[in-house]
Amino acid sequence: MASYKLFVLPGDGIGPEVMAEVEKIAAFFTQQGIAKFEIEKGLVGGAAYDAHGVSISEDDMKRADAADAILLGAVGGPKWDGVPYDLRPEAGLLRLRKDLVLFANLRPAICYPALADASSLKRELIDGLDMMLVRELTGGLYFGSPKEITDLGNGQKRGVDTQSYETYEIERIGRVAFELARKRRNKVTSCEKHNVMKSGVLWREVIIDLHKREFADVELEHQLADACGMQLVRRPKQFDVIVTDNLFGDLLSDVAAMLTGSLGMLPSASLGAIDAKTGLRKALYEPVHGSAPDIAGKGLANPIAMIGSFGMCLRYSFGLGELADKIETAIATVLAKGLRTADIKGDAPSSISTVQMGNAVLEALRASI
Repeated sequence: MASYKLFVLPGDGIGPEVMAEVEKIAAFFTQQGIAKFEIEKGLVGGAAYDAHGVSISEDDMKRADAADAILLGAVGGPKWDGVPYDLRPEAGLLRLRKDLVLFANLRPAICYPALADASSLKRELIDGLDMMLVRELTGGLYFGSPKEITDLGNGQKRGVDTQSYETYEIERIGRVAFELARKRRNKVTSCEKHNVMKSGVLWREVIIDLHKREFADVELEHQLADACGMQLVRRPKQFDVIVTDNLFGDLLSDVAAMLTGSLGMLPSASLGAIDAKTGLRKALYEPVHGSAPDIAGKGLANPIAMIGSFGMCLRYSFGLGELADKIETAIATVLAKGLRTADIKGDAPSSISTVQMGNAVLEALRASI
């Protein structure tokens, strides 16, 4: 039985609640002799700040680096609004991405048939949606330098964030998108703002060149990022794989997430490059949703996005694609039975708790194995 080291960072808010449901599934797989998951836990975000005065400790960074994969729940909340900028809960997540070079963020947007009516869009626009947004994660506006607020005197200040990309950064994220498209419907939409941003001009040039050299068999189209946002709510099923930079990816992925009816439904993967010697890659998996402090501790959180993130971990880090398929099928089975947490309740007469949803997915898995 293969053994895998998981470093689990439950984080803040509803993070520990949804992570607990994933731990049940990992324990079940271990008990069944399918795969052994060795789980080690650490702190990130506000929880780490409360314990150590930093958003992630050096020891936990070392453990993250040594793990086969990282699972993260959520970070942040109003409790830490007064924390210095460099120590804010989100800084822990940004450090994990940057230090482990997790440059490729994969965010699928899938509309399960049973939830088509949960979207704010008409059923015919959303039913059958299956797209992947590939976001560059370690460059661009969030990491560019200078990043500062300068006192100009006379009560005036200037805030500066720098958008910066180099050829290799665009090439490697573009390559991820094209390779994914080859396994899907063979279409990539590249998004930038070349009409007003020099980084967008370079982005477009590099993607076009990469396409000509290595991926001419894949259909490529270009859209301005704002136009893409419009098209996502106008005709979302036109997209297969969208690739874009850090800032636009942050915005567009949340739009894509809400197409499906709830942020609580969607997983994500943040991947590094494949190591030429080991064939492995650094990777972090987390739900798209935030820490939702308003419902933390109430048993209302939807664990499906966290469970789906574990499924992506099985697929992309451990090569257990068939097991990941079983998780996706189990989720679809539970939803088809009409079981709903509060966020996807819609017109349903009642909803179930975080634990009940996790148990339902586990029971559907148990029936399939």
